[in-house]
Amino acid sequence: MLGTVVALGGGGFSMSDDGRSALDDHLLDLTGVDRPRVCFVPTASGDSSDYSRRFADAFAGRAETSVLSLFATPPHGYRDPRVLLDQDVVYVGGGSTANLLAVWRLHGLPAILREAAAAGTVLAGISAGMNCWFGQSSTDSFGPLAPLRDGLGFIEGSACPHYLGEPGRRDQYLDWVRSGDLADGYAADDFTALVFRDGMLTDAVAERAGRTAFRVHRGGDGVIEDPIEVRTLG
Repeated sequence: MLGTVVALGGGGFSMSDDGRSALDDHLLDLTGVDRPRVCFVPTASGDSSDYSRRFADAFAGRAETSVLSLFATPPHGYRDPRVLLDQDVVYVGGGSTANLLAVWRLHGLPAILREAAAAGTVLAGISAGMNCWFGQSSTDSFGPLAPLRDGLGFIEGSACPHYLGEPGRRDQYLDWVRSGDLADGYAADDFTALVFRDGMLTDAVAERAGRTAFRVHRGGDGVIEDPIEVRTLG
């Protein structure tokens, strides 16, 4: 796929007490625009109004913000998803990856997002908003952690957010890659983001020192974690 995808394993305004985030700053810098248009897509949280408010507060004064509510949640109401074609950044929030994918497909978002990315819109997201861009992922959409295999596939392979930040994430992901339940892929710690251009990993950044990311793949009879070099922002 042509375009830029920024996959946050955790961090950003979603995990900030005061809304400030070096990862979000970096995301805005990637647009090359002084006051970028940023649309928040909170589908995975059921269009949580509190989540959308936190987004607006975090980006106030440095971006032209909007929210795409597919649940027609006040005060935003329903908007034609093709508004995403007019954005510099589409920022996808966390929540249920499975629910996000189901709703997006009903509203035609996969094709719209491909068109937007090809035209230069940066696609980004945290947690479920990381998972959605990959073909497969580790998710808690069904309660216990489980493999999900019907992602958008904008990036080949699988994804695991919150790799070291949530109990069981790493061990389960390694088991699923080892067994073939999930394809080889990428794991990102909290406060870490992977940057892909045209489907290829080009950068890894973190807003806290010591954060990690890995390429995870089957090797021999086991599974291998290859560390990815992560730059600490700021």
